[in-house]
Amino acid sequence: MSTGPVAEALRRRRSQSKVSDAAPTSRALLPLIEAAGSVADHSGLRPWRIIALRGHARDRLGAAMAEAAGLEGHAAEKLAAKPLRAPLLLAIVVSPRPSIKVPEWEQEAVAAGVAHALSLVLDEAGWGVMWRTGLQTRSEPVARMHELAPGERLLGWLYVGGRDRDKRGRRKPIHAKTMLTTL
Repeated sequence: MSTGPVAEALRRRRSQSKVSDAAPTSRALLPLIEAAGSVADHSGLRPWRIIALRGHARDRLGAAMAEAAGLEGHAAEKLAAKPLRAPLLLAIVVSPRPSIKVPEWEQEAVAAGVAHALSLVLDEAGWGVMWRTGLQTRSEPVARMHELAPGERLLGWLYVGGRDRDKRGRRKPIHAKTMLTTL
C-alpha cells in the first residue's frame, strides 16, 4: 500500500548541518510559511511568529548567546560564530494568546508543529535546513536580542541555506510496532 507523497517527503527529509550561502528570499518564504501555518491549531489562535535573521543580525545573536553563557575570549568567539553557519536563521517564537480552552503547553505544541512543517516545506523546496536549539534559547540576552514581547518564548532556530541535493543520507528506520500500543 502506498503512503503518498507527504509520507515519502517525511521519510526523505534529513537535517543539513552544512549549507551554502544561498538562501530563500523573504518573498519566497511567504508561501512556505503560509503552508506551515496550516498545522492543527485548537481555536485557531496562531500562537506563534517567525523572525528572520540575516547578515549582521546573526552576529548580534552570537554575541547574545555568548553573553547568556557568561563566556569570554576564545570560548565566547566560538559560541558567537555558531549563528554564522547558515545565511538565514528563522527564529521560531511561541506567542501565547489568552484562552480558557487552550493551555499554553498546547499553544507551544502548535508553534513546534509550525517549525517542523516549515522545515519540511523548506526541504521540499530544495533548501538545506536544521532545527537548532541550545541552553541560551530561553535566556534573557537572547530574548532581548530578538525583541520578544512579554510572555513570548523562543523555541529555537531553523538554520537555512543551499544544499547539495545528493547529500541526504539515510536514517535508521523506525519500527512502528514498537512505538504503537493499544488500550
